[in-house]
Amino acid sequence: MFGIFYFYSYQTTFAILKDKHTYSKLIKQKAKELGFAQCGISKAEFLEPEAKNLENWLTQGMNGKMSYMENYFDKRLDPRLLVDDAKSVISLSYNYFTSEKQKDFLAPKISKYAFGEDYHIVIKDKLKELLQFIQNEIGEVNGRCFVDSAPILEKAWAQKSGLGWMGKNTNIINKKLGSFYFLSELIIDLELDEDTPVTDHCGTCTACIDACPTQAIVEPYKVDGSKCISYFTIELKENIPQQMKGKFDNWAFGCDVCQDVCPWNKFSKNHQEERFNPSQDFLNMNTKDWQEITEELFNSIFQKSPIKRTKYNGLKRNIDFIKPTNT
Repeated sequence: MFGIFYFYSYQTTFAILKDKHTYSKLIKQKAKELGFAQCGISKAEFLEPEAKNLENWLTQGMNGKMSYMENYFDKRLDPRLLVDDAKSVISLSYNYFTSEKQKDFLAPKISKYAFGEDYHIVIKDKLKELLQFIQNEIGEVNGRCFVDSAPILEKAWAQKSGLGWMGKNTNIINKKLGSFYFLSELIIDLELDEDTPVTDHCGTCTACIDACPTQAIVEPYKVDGSKCISYFTIELKENIPQQMKGKFDNWAFGCDVCQDVCPWNKFSKNHQEERFNPSQDFLNMNTKDWQEITEELFNSIFQKSPIKRTKYNGLKRNIDFIKPTNT
């Protein structure tokens, strides 16, 4: 009797393991077809080490005026509070690197990630398609899509899933891809094969720390968000502190400095996403165009852009702030 029970138990376990492997492979193949650069999988569980790190970061006020970072503390650390009976976190990366440049090198600078259409929309569409594929091919699977718009620690999950290591600038870096890519997640109630983290390859390099215009990287692997140019030009809704005058290196929306100087980004390749391609109207804007931009032109050029997040008045504030005093 025991032998028969053991046989069936073994068969059942083998079938489950086989399914986990098959499903994981299937999902990764579909993610690749959808244009994702990478797809890694982690077990949906409480992020123990990150809990203390997040608490310390918030206690030290490094979130600045980003008070939303203090909300849903438990949900940020436990995906099972975001999706009932969650079993797996599928982490994905999507390349946005481009060699295209703004024609006027003296014009206010815009981060590469904002050159094209809003990534929230582009990637959310692909995540929904991936989730639909999982449900069609595997069966009744419940889950949610996340693209930088919910209480989830994306970098922690990307690191756990083996997409790369967290660099000294706190971006996730991959040896073959660099760091110019968006992160997103699917949290589902299906058990899958787990991937393993990769090792850190920053070594003794301090290029990002040395190059940061506002010294926001206060120590290796720790960024004071309240000092970051991206924070001032995107997140901060009130006036930019005058003590930051002259420190923005002409950035009007976001900042790419710590990524531009990273040696691993010499491996970055141009993205293949048509919706991320910049318009020539945007690339051709010169310094005068930016300084005299009207709300009508803003709405026309940046209708689908992440730049619309600042609204017209926010972008004008940024442009005026970095404008040389002798002009």
